[in-house]
Amino acid sequence: MVVKTRKQNVKDQPPQPNVDDRDRNPFVSPGTGKSRRAGKGTPFNSLLHNKNGLFPGFSFIRSKLGLTPSAFVKLGITLVLAALAGYLHWYHLSRLFENDRHFSHLSGLEKEMAFRTEMGLYYSYFKTIIEAPTFINGLYLVMNDRLTEYPLVINTLKRFNLYPEVVLASWYRIYTDIMEFFGLPTKMCWSINRGEGMAAVDGCEGMGDPAYFYVTFVFLLNGLMMSLFFIYGTYLSGSRLGGMVTVLCFFFNHGESTRVMWTPPLRESFSYPFLVLQMLLLTHILRTRNPSRKAMWALAISNLCFMLPWQFAQFVLLTQVASLFASYILGYISPTKMQSLLVTHMITLAVCFVLMFGNSMLLTSFYASSLVSIWGIIALRDKFAETFKPGLITWVMQGLVCVVSTVILKFMLSAVFGASDDAHISSLIKSKFTSYKDFDTMMYTCAAEFDFMEIETPLRYIKTLLLPINMLVVAVIAGRTIQDVVRFLREGEKYSVKPEDDDDDEHPEMLAKGELVYHSLQLIAFVVLAMLIMRLKLFLTPHMCIMASLICSKQLFGWIGEKFKLHVMVFGILSIMAMQGAANLQAQWGIMGEFSNLPQEQLLDWIRDNTPPNSVFAGAMPTMASVKLSAGRPIVNHPHYEDAGLRERTKLVYAMYSRKSAEVVKRNLMQMEVDYFVLEDSWCTRRSRPGCSMPEIWDVEDPQNAGKVPLCTLMSRDSRPHFATVFHNNVYKVLKVPKAAKELR
Repeated sequence: MVVKTRKQNVKDQPPQPNVDDRDRNPFVSPGTGKSRRAGKGTPFNSLLHNKNGLFPGFSFIRSKLGLTPSAFVKLGITLVLAALAGYLHWYHLSRLFENDRHFSHLSGLEKEMAFRTEMGLYYSYFKTIIEAPTFINGLYLVMNDRLTEYPLVINTLKRFNLYPEVVLASWYRIYTDIMEFFGLPTKMCWSINRGEGMAAVDGCEGMGDPAYFYVTFVFLLNGLMMSLFFIYGTYLSGSRLGGMVTVLCFFFNHGESTRVMWTPPLRESFSYPFLVLQMLLLTHILRTRNPSRKAMWALAISNLCFMLPWQFAQFVLLTQVASLFASYILGYISPTKMQSLLVTHMITLAVCFVLMFGNSMLLTSFYASSLVSIWGIIALRDKFAETFKPGLITWVMQGLVCVVSTVILKFMLSAVFGASDDAHISSLIKSKFTSYKDFDTMMYTCAAEFDFMEIETPLRYIKTLLLPINMLVVAVIAGRTIQDVVRFLREGEKYSVKPEDDDDDEHPEMLAKGELVYHSLQLIAFVVLAMLIMRLKLFLTPHMCIMASLICSKQLFGWIGEKFKLHVMVFGILSIMAMQGAANLQAQWGIMGEFSNLPQEQLLDWIRDNTPPNSVFAGAMPTMASVKLSAGRPIVNHPHYEDAGLRERTKLVYAMYSRKSAEVVKRNLMQMEVDYFVLEDSWCTRRSRPGCSMPEIWDVEDPQNAGKVPLCTLMSRDSRPHFATVFHNNVYKVLKVPKAAKELR
């Protein structure tokens, strides 16, 4: 492929093609210099030109896209390579998941138990819809749920971002109905002898099996995500080799880039692929002088698809808007384009708010407040220019006003809407920088994924050269940006970029750098998030893979020499990366296991066989998700910890692991109308680190009882007289709450 790049010496540069011509090939790097009449006289291109040739359909498609024959061939090659990358990632994820759990040979109950914690909660709504008499009836059940937070009736579609389950359940029902109509089999089942005195179970494989259908589409979506990564890297770097670098970096750092192969039903599994698409479209918009309305609508739709499945999407979009605003302040994005992007985000937020049935967390978020604040600052840009001398002071004041106004507006909106669901996030951030502790923050910070990034993570980045490459790329971009800033501060308005909607020719080098500055700022934002909360490295690592593609960019590294020298350097780097990368992949492929959780299986079987369908359960959040999913019993608490009311409920339930008296805990359970409490000894004794066992967490919340024997320890020895033990094995003990609870209703 001929990589077309802007020549650095503008004086020697031949006349530029107009913007419309330049944008016809989506994989031409910004600022195309000289070009050749590609493909003229070649047999394949002559077939494309010939209406009666072998590929008349190709000619029609090419004419519709407005591409030259050579550009059409290059686009076809790029899409084929992207499809190959997507297939390889889908296969990789499917094999890792199967190797880890032997999922295809599990019984239906075992497959459900394999979806632990939040995963089981989300999957339970998919199960509810497909088992309902009709799809509409199933949708009504999840929108009027009486099982998840008994005795409350809640709209789980509003609370839990369940649109992926709704869509997949509708597809599953359509698929099974069509296959049944034609009499075609949808799954293959066999009896599995599990040995060790365990009863034989039926295991099923095929798209007719609900769990198999569910995870298959999750992996297909994330396979498609890898295709987008290849296209993204190709487009950003202007070279298919750059797309290859992005894909290889992702595979070499796979364990740091995603966890979808271990946790398919989590929200990011559905949401993140649409962020990749959104950022690819954003890159196109930043690169284009006057982006089309279609591009802006595509950005809005991808933005919506990213926000709907995941409650934490707003925090990622906050970093994106902040990075774009910083690029605007430095002059790399025009006011008109910045306002268009803000309007797109606002429209998306409004539509998401409606589709989420008025979820107040969306409007009271820092993301929503930042959109309004930045819009106001841009609208008042002339006032800033009159008040402050153009330059560093104006930039600082704009940034300061943005931060202050965003914070003030956020807390004002929270007060107006009476929203406190995201209050724990502020407390979590506060606990990162101070000695502040409370029950909710410790429930997060005691989990390794919410702790600070571990030192091993950057060391792993270094071993695969991902970190050094990103440091080099960012250093080159930062160096050129600093040159622009210094030149602007010296020359003032003489050097400032003209508005992109001006009729005069703009500074093309500023347009070319704008997307690179944004990506560098976005990378820095992801670094900050990942350092504060290790789980968020799942945004950092893939973006580092995208940035790594820029080592193939002649715009940044054209000084190395001709294309051959640049490619030799890239292949040399890839060879070094592959040594550790191959070892990482072999370690993943070496993970072999078989899911089994006999104690929980015994618990769930006992619940289904020995308790009435309307019996209410309480206990540890992960276990409650399984009780709801597999036993279909009402529960009072669950793993979705983002709701203020649910956090209060969970605190009352978890008092069983405190040092409070049994009488107090029993009274709390009776008030919540609980019939059975599932006690787990491990929750009483285990701790991820000093100070993080449940009794120690309660000592922070309940210091007056510190030093007493934990109630869970006493209940493990003898639950009488306050509770009655009705089931126990080596992990679980079911305590029956006295019938007085019913009498108090």
